[in-house]
Parts: sequence; structure tokens; C-alpha cells
Amino acid sequence: MGALGGDSLPVIRIAPETAADGWEIEYLLDTAFAPGRTALSSYRLREGVEPVGPLCLTARDDDAMAALAGCIRFWPVRVGDAGEALLLGPVATHPTRQGEGIGARLILESLERAEALGWAACILVGDEPYYRRFGFARSGTLRFPPPTNPNRVLARALVPGGLDGLSGDVTRFDSAPSPQAR
Repeated sequence: MGALGGDSLPVIRIAPETAADGWEIEYLLDTAFAPGRTALSSYRLREGVEPVGPLCLTARDDDAMAALAGCIRFWPVRVGDAGEALLLGPVATHPTRQGEGIGARLILESLERAEALGWAACILVGDEPYYRRFGFARSGTLRFPPPTNPNRVLARALVPGGLDGLSGDVTRFDSAPSPQAR
């Protein structure tokens, strides 16, 4: 479990998501993104696919009864004919907690965990100016389902060469990820 805090900020505990967190995560995601978020093409890639559990994290104040301050989730996706990658998202911070570094901490810690688990690459749909600081850049080789703006498709290698040869259509994962692809 990681912690984030400072002299004036409460200590934040980062922990793996549990089944008991489910309703609170859905509420946070609806608050942060609006209920229409499930109409996005990235949600089509997640339907019927189990998230990568060890990478799905929550952030709360260091208090057993604390409300959820942030969360992050990851999903496996297929890329092209045989490639696999992680799909980062959603990541959310409660609107009253934005600007405290909670989202950044969730991203950094989860990417470290992804690398330790052997994943080679991570992709997302988002704002490049925000995600650039985490090593993400535009990918001209990955194609998300429409209506995704191709300029918002970002990728990051988690290991040297992790993006080499990773190109083509990003599609839904229909089976468990293979260890050799990580």
C-alpha cells in the first residue's frame, strides 16, 4: 500500500480495489465523467472483459471510514493480429479533491505495478498535455473504434521496446491475457 501526503494535506492510502468498493467507484465515475461515459468507444472494449485486478487501485484518506478520493482501472485489449496491451482508464479523482496529486499518484503507482507484472505496453484515450508527464505520447499506429479522435490515442512502453510492432486495430479481449504477451 502506498501513501501520499504532506504537511497540509491528509495522508492518502493507495490500495487494491475490492468488491466492496464497486458501488462507490461507479458513483465517483458518474460524478467525474457523467453517466453518459458508458457510451464512449473505450467502454465497448471493456464490456464482458475482466479488469486486470492487481492494477485497479483506490485512493482514500488514512481513515477507515473515508470516502473514495480517487480510483484507476486497467483492462487487457488486443492490438492488431496478435498484440496485447493494457488499456488505462478510467482514472478519476473526486471533484473536491482535484489538484492534490491523487490522480498522478494512482497513475504512477499502477504503471509501476504493471511493469512489475510483465506488461510491455499501455494505451489510453486522453489529453496528451496531461499524460505526457507519465511518458505517454500520440500513437499513429493504433486505431480505436470510432468515434474516437485518433489524436487522443496515446501509448507508453512499460519496458524497452514495448511498443515495437504494436499497431493496428485495438479490439476487445475475448480471453485471458497470455503470459508471453506481457
